[in-house]
Amino acid sequence: MTHVAILGGGPGGYEAALVAVQLGAEVTVVDCEGIGGSAVLTDCVPSKTLIATAEVMAGFEVAPELGITLGGGGSPQVEVDLARVNKRVLQLAGAQSDDIESRLTRDGVRVLRATGRLDGPQRVVATTPEGTEETLEADAVLVATGASPRTLPTARPDGERILTWEQVYDLDRRPEHLVVVGSGVTGAEFAGAYNSLGLEVTLVSSRDRVLPGEDADAAEVLEEVFRRRGMTVLSKSRMAAVEREGDAVTVRLEDGRTVQGSHCLLALGSVPNTDGMGLQESGVTLDERGFVVVDRVSRSSARGVYAAGDCTGVLMLASVAAMQGRIAMWHFLGDAVAPLDLTTVSSNVFTAPEIATVGWTQRAVDAGEVEAEAVLLPLATNARAKMQGVQDGFVKLFCRPGTGSVVGGVVVAPKASELIHAIAIAVAQNLTADQLAHAFTVYPSMSGSVAEAARRLHRFH
Repeated sequence: MTHVAILGGGPGGYEAALVAVQLGAEVTVVDCEGIGGSAVLTDCVPSKTLIATAEVMAGFEVAPELGITLGGGGSPQVEVDLARVNKRVLQLAGAQSDDIESRLTRDGVRVLRATGRLDGPQRVVATTPEGTEETLEADAVLVATGASPRTLPTARPDGERILTWEQVYDLDRRPEHLVVVGSGVTGAEFAGAYNSLGLEVTLVSSRDRVLPGEDADAAEVLEEVFRRRGMTVLSKSRMAAVEREGDAVTVRLEDGRTVQGSHCLLALGSVPNTDGMGLQESGVTLDERGFVVVDRVSRSSARGVYAAGDCTGVLMLASVAAMQGRIAMWHFLGDAVAPLDLTTVSSNVFTAPEIATVGWTQRAVDAGEVEAEAVLLPLATNARAKMQGVQDGFVKLFCRPGTGSVVGGVVVAPKASELIHAIAIAVAQNLTADQLAHAFTVYPSMSGSVAEAARRLHRFH
């Protein structure tokens, strides 16, 4: 029987395990942190659970407009018990991890609680917490060890006042003033969530706007919302150091300014978990940042060694990690497989409003990487948006002139993560704007704006 050893039990690892065992392989998952990995235990599931709580609070913003009086004065008399919120967050994450592990064991996957390293391209040495070693001879190895929060010598977390996003769930009291350093997706999500929960938040961004990697129109909408809700956004403000003195934290900026708060959340990106694993000694090429170099079917440079997820640095999304893991097993075990196509990946920023994207971007169009026409339709004209008091957002679609094929889209709206799916299908299946427009939508609905935007693209083909 073909034996597959998988290092890491996150989305890339456990989804690969399910595919491999389905195709008849003997599968061992070596994991020491808990099945689900950081996506389930310390990152995606916990953060989005926290954000779901924040969404409830954010909904009170439009209460007066909808005719709802709160506490007699228009401001909600609602308090957040952060200790209870975090307790629920961790309980839910643990339950999700247990559910995934139960599925693996039920399907015949062996889960080995240990730390794994390569001893050659087809041999894994697993070391248990007790210090015992077990050697696994494998026909294929999948490295899916993920990544960890990046820190700096001048900004080291202490787990109490200076925190990474994995440590915020230990807070049992509301921070008086949270300073978030980093305005990428993680920083923006946490800043928005804690702001909605009623905390004073300052967002420190080294760039000229929040979410520098996202659609510029979408980022502009979000920054306006942040400021309107009372968040302080410091743009072009690069952090030099973070220091703690007692119960106070000072963020020093490179231009000499300082920002003081009670807590600081570091959102400085991620580093791959690839050190000390024997990868390079086994012929696996790492790039200059330590990420495993893979091709579009997840192969590394070493025979029989594949890699998936954040440790590859391809696109740090749980959905991409899962697909990389599946593709690796389909490829190795001889099933039908298509190489990873990043132009069909949909992603979402879980702020309020959410920002969802798929396919080619405005930046690529402006740079001449793809020829496309664009239409931007504000949600202000959408009947359902008016009913719900939605003030911000839009639908943007890109299509190729001549053929009319939909090649990308952006949605800024509540639940944009759900609305993007129709556009993602259009991109993946090469549908035209007319085909997208002619599908029935419910009236009134937010999705009606997707069809309306598609109708406005009719003139380009």
